[in-house]
Amino acid sequence: MTPESRVGSLVEELVEALGNEQVSTDEAALETYAVDQAPVLDFQLPKAVVFACTVADVQAILRLCARHGVAVVARGAGTGVSGGAHASRNSIVLSLERMNRILDLNADDETAVVEPGVINAALNEAAARHGLMYAPDPASFRMSTIGGNVATNAGGLRCAKYGVTRDSVLALDVVLADGSLLHTGHQTFKGVAGYDLTGLFVGSEGTLGIVVGVTVRLKYLPRAVQTIAAFYPDFRQAAAGVLAVGRARVQPAIMELLDGGTLAQLDHLHGSDLSSRGGSLLLIQTDGFGAGAEADVVRSVLAAGGATVSTESTAEAEQLVELRRNSRGVEVDDQYRVGEDVAVPRSRLVDYVAALEDLAAKHDVNLKVVAHAGDGNLHPTFWIDREDNAIDAGAMDRLNLALDASVVAALEMGGTITGEHGVGQYKLRWLGLEQPEPVRELQRRIKALFDPAGILNPGKAI
Repeated sequence: MTPESRVGSLVEELVEALGNEQVSTDEAALETYAVDQAPVLDFQLPKAVVFACTVADVQAILRLCARHGVAVVARGAGTGVSGGAHASRNSIVLSLERMNRILDLNADDETAVVEPGVINAALNEAAARHGLMYAPDPASFRMSTIGGNVATNAGGLRCAKYGVTRDSVLALDVVLADGSLLHTGHQTFKGVAGYDLTGLFVGSEGTLGIVVGVTVRLKYLPRAVQTIAAFYPDFRQAAAGVLAVGRARVQPAIMELLDGGTLAQLDHLHGSDLSSRGGSLLLIQTDGFGAGAEADVVRSVLAAGGATVSTESTAEAEQLVELRRNSRGVEVDDQYRVGEDVAVPRSRLVDYVAALEDLAAKHDVNLKVVAHAGDGNLHPTFWIDREDNAIDAGAMDRLNLALDASVVAALEMGGTITGEHGVGQYKLRWLGLEQPEPVRELQRRIKALFDPAGILNPGKAI
């Protein structure tokens, strides 16, 4: 049987097993679900988009794909920016967006059990009724799914205090490549029996199994929140302010850094006046019963460091945080505009910002930077200007040289090529710079143990 006939037979069997309403081969749907928001290196149309509604659906889909030797690319909301949900050759895209139920929310145990398609904001809305919250807080929280957060070990704005997705996941239900169902982890906050398979699946980008259920730990919804906006003449001084807050031994919930280019873009898009107030913004939020006292310390420390510090009203505070969530702008990353996701030790923030600015000047490319400064995770965006979709000779080479050099600079400072977005397809080119071959080979062997035929999201993550 030829590969084409195998795929045709698979689609027929998927329709027979699930029904026409759950299997799409419409050209527009294939194109939409073929990519996420990352630059596309190898555009492939999936053979079909399959919408699972139950765990049994996912098991049936995996068994059929395993039998036919067709790859499975799992997808949530498609908000990823590393190419982790890009379709592969000879693949189907498995959409989990219809598995969107909150199965249990136990306010006394402070846990929730959700399906992978639950939107981050929906879980938080449900938890808030009990005075609780789901702490991981990606900027895309209104669209991103918990399953996608798990796949990439997503971070977010509140990660300075509350950690990343892995820190809030207690247990997982996972369908393996052969269609079998596995439960990992525990319902309790503590538990060290056996190897930490839950931690292994978190951040594995759908290469080891398909997450169909997530048990998460909830945290207390803060009774009070204080937001401090500190404007500086330039980004390097603002980065120094981050270290000053750390030395004061205050733990903000949010500590975000925006450079002048980002402020100018936000002003253009939203009609704000941030650029008139300074060349860089350090946005800090304290929370909990001690929020006011902590905020007073932060204001004093930042003012002593030369910042213009404002006491924001509730409306202004909400606007500033909301503007930060939109700081990636309206553009989707492509080959001409690439948003990066490196992290460095906090003590090297100032050095790394300086290196980024020098690299942008050296290679004659544009740069803007936002950062989860509380944990050293930066999102520099490099791009080249185009006129009528044309670029000057050598511009793409300059852009890629700047990208490569920015990653090398982060690694030389003890950093990593990805803090929260994952490796996906796009960042594989740099993985070998961070991880030596023995480590990569061990990961390939783990992959082969869980997915011996290699059908789960091939060409991603490792």
